[in-house]
Amino acid sequence: MTDLLALDVLPDGLATTTLVLVLLAGLAAGFIDAVVGGGGLVQLPALLLVPGISPVEALATNKLGSIAGTTTSAVTYYRRVRPDLRTALPMAAVALVGSFLGASVAALLPAEVFKPIIVVALVGIGAFTVLRPSLGDVTALRHTGRRHHGTAAAIGAAIGFYDGILGPGTGSFLVFAMVSLLGYAFLEASAKAKIVNCATNLGALLFFVPHGSVYWGLGLLLGAANMVGGYLGARTATARGSGFIRIAFLVVVTALVARLGWDVWEENLRPLLD
Repeated sequence: MTDLLALDVLPDGLATTTLVLVLLAGLAAGFIDAVVGGGGLVQLPALLLVPGISPVEALATNKLGSIAGTTTSAVTYYRRVRPDLRTALPMAAVALVGSFLGASVAALLPAEVFKPIIVVALVGIGAFTVLRPSLGDVTALRHTGRRHHGTAAAIGAAIGFYDGILGPGTGSFLVFAMVSLLGYAFLEASAKAKIVNCATNLGALLFFVPHGSVYWGLGLLLGAANMVGGYLGARTATARGSGFIRIAFLVVVTALVARLGWDVWEENLRPLLD
């Protein structure tokens, strides 16, 4: 309980300038996440600028901010797109459990273990999307019945686990999996991805909160910025449609490859050459 109360304020030494930068990053992350996912690319590195914050505390506080944005964008998408909840809600439930399990090992396995694998996966996803220009234009479901729901549950479990253990690019992975494996158009995939992403954020928080890893004051401010960005992003995506989301998806995937690729170079490859 002492640890929980100690983190119920802004971190010590947090300058106003740094706070403003973090909140601007939260606004941008909310917008990006609402359109196609990948807001963690902006928000998590910004949180690591906060003096004294550990990677696990940054990840936990990031989840608190993100859940506000994903909830806002999920509600906005639902009101404008009306996605089928018979797929989204069971998928979200499985993803919540996966995210909790991922968060439980986040402090045990360093992110450096996963980053090279994620970079390769993102390059493959980007190439596949470019080579299939009609991918995600319209909804044409690959499966029906139990096979459809079983595939959705497997996607939710795997990506939920990833979100709990690391996070950046979760929304992008969800969108791509729903488009390529389930057959949804980009717009409907984004709408469902927001519902599932809410669950993955909640699952991670259910682990992090009892362990006192969340900076509540910072997380709530970040959440407010995320809500504004999420609302604007969801309205933009629903107004512009699947073609716009496809382009945004490729831009975000490219940025993720560049960011995580640089991390892999700095952490794993460069030391071998020095």
